[in-house]
Amino acid sequence: MKVLTLALLLSLPVGTLTPQKPLRQPTSELSKRARGGRWYFAASGHAVYCYGPVMTVPGAKGDLQRVATLCRDGSAVVPLKD
Repeated sequence: MKVLTLALLLSLPVGTLTPQKPLRQPTSELSKRARGGRWYFAASGHAVYCYGPVMTVPGAKGDLQRVATLCRDGSAVVPLKD
């Protein structure tokens, strides 16, 4: 009877004694790109910190305009001062 009780107790799952690691919080795209950014002077007169490449896109009047992409303030495209 003692052997049967001991076998039953040993077959039960035992909780771990080590504390569980905290769950990792998902990171946003902006924080993933936090490395390698650069400050630019925006056409509005403010300094902006952007992570993406500088591109030349056609403007509203058909002229070309330089823009910085993926900026820290949440803007996808910021026109730059030449």
